Amino acid sequence: MIIICPGFHSPQLTDDFITAMGWQETSHIDYFILPSTIPPYDFLAIDQWLSQQLSPQTFLSFLGFSAGVVGVIGTALSWQQKGGTVKTLIAIDGWGVPLFGSFPIYRISHDSFTHYTSQLLGGGDQNFYCSPPVSHLKLWQSPDKALGWWEIKLGCHKRCSVAKMINSVVA
Repeated sequence: MIIICPGFHSPQLTDDFITAMGWQETSHIDYFILPSTIPPYDFLAIDQWLSQQLSPQTFLSFLGFSAGVVGVIGTALSWQQKGGTVKTLIAIDGWGVPLFGSFPIYRISHDSFTHYTSQLLGGGDQNFYCSPPVSHLKLWQSPDKALGWWEIKLGCHKRCSVAKMINSVVA
């Protein structure tokens, strides 16, 4: 189960993200999208909402975009603290958000500047940056068209789209 926490933007962009990821026609990807009534940075409200939706035995992956990265890191840490299992956390353009945890973390950035400066606040187990750069919202809207470098491990890079990287991670 993937918990998707968008940022502050039109819900249409999140619909576009789901379509670009190929998840609407895929039955093996289960996800919940945070309701727009809950602020994406409010991890306490997200945690409460999530506890009403799922049992703590559910293995979760968290995917946050922009301000939603604040919400998913706090919720993932809380979920784990309550005995739940966090399979992975994917932070898309969460510039300035410290990332840490005892679960796999993947940081995705819309350009190399955001990528390298975000590393100061905790890099992921694997990271991705767009090259050529794309705009912040285009990264969310069209991950299938956002190309760049997937840093699998030190010195090992793979050229692909953001969508391909995310689908490989959550498979």
